[in-house]
Amino acid sequence: MPQNTPKILIISSDTGGGHRSAAQALAEGFEKFWHGDSSAVRVVKAIEESHRITDRLVNIYNWVLRNRQHWMKYLYWAVNRFRPETRDFFQRRCMGFLKAQFEKWCPHVVVSVHPLTQHIFARILRELNLSSQIPLVTIVTDPCYGFWKGWACDDVSLYLVANEDARQQLLDYGVSAEKIKISGLPLHPKFTEANEAAAQDARKAFGLDPNKFTVFVNAGWIGGGNIPKIFKELVAGELDVQAIFLAGKNEELRLEAEEIAKHAKFPVKVIGYSDEIEKLMHSANVMISKLGGLTTFEALACRLPIIADLTTPPMPQEAGTVKLLSRRGAGILLKKTTDIVPTIQSLIGNSGRYNDLKAATAGLTVPGSRDYIVREIAALLPGNSEMADVPAVAASV
Repeated sequence: MPQNTPKILIISSDTGGGHRSAAQALAEGFEKFWHGDSSAVRVVKAIEESHRITDRLVNIYNWVLRNRQHWMKYLYWAVNRFRPETRDFFQRRCMGFLKAQFEKWCPHVVVSVHPLTQHIFARILRELNLSSQIPLVTIVTDPCYGFWKGWACDDVSLYLVANEDARQQLLDYGVSAEKIKISGLPLHPKFTEANEAAAQDARKAFGLDPNKFTVFVNAGWIGGGNIPKIFKELVAGELDVQAIFLAGKNEELRLEAEEIAKHAKFPVKVIGYSDEIEKLMHSANVMISKLGGLTTFEALACRLPIIADLTTPPMPQEAGTVKLLSRRGAGILLKKTTDIVPTIQSLIGNSGRYNDLKAATAGLTVPGSRDYIVREIAALLPGNSEMADVPAVAASV
């Protein structure tokens, strides 16, 4: 590798799928920016890879997300109250692995897309006397007010946030205004609106009728929560639709969904894990999902209306997204599982309501946000200071 090759270290975690999606989008963005052969990007799952204790905590988080979503508010409270990301107990156990990885690779910039990683990498940079040489950039992947306190760290060089709402939350957490830029979320450019021909092609690729109203039931990357219960109610209905059910990384759920789908009165395609979520979104007329930050905004970038799972109160870090969706009229808030069939029926039978929902998805994402973020980070690298004057991004959602 040439000595002047830009090296970017992206810090993520598989706590849910949003951080992972953001890391992948950025890694591909950096490769594209430097034409694939003059940059090196490494993604580290810092929490689970650094120590067995923190790996266990990730497993607990994902278990709660999959099986006891209504407990998440207590977990959120505990993490924000006790701040494990700042505790010496956890940092000392993770420092050995993370510092060794850092010293072996010597990145030019560190980019975090997870709220529990800023503080430990700031400590690593201080202990290696590199704080003034290597920028620590944080991309906040929670889009709205009310997110984790762990995002806020005095040692971060630059914050890139989705919108003014997220900027205000960082300000209220004590982050200096001059460190924050509004960029939009790091969405892969493949999440874009599909025309009718492309939508029909996507449906045919899944073995579905290209002309029928299609419902995408998204159980998320981890596969679970309240979505399986909503799916059971949907399948029991007599609707002139077809559906795709995404079970994510939950193989048990995939098998269960296949059994449930056998009793459906309309065609249902059950899928396990997929790395082509954009094709699922392009095939759909509406998506049923909880309001995860990246997933929600990926759907909005595809101009896909959302039926949001509110059968239990939303996770605290997602409550702001609920308010945004409601305020802008880009989705329907589902508070009872038994409402899903009449809700879908109202969209099929009332094209005016559906068209209003679809129209309301416009303007909620920032076009080209991923590439803007890449340029902002590239401007921090040695020899790229002339790129610092990239155009500002307006995001007033």
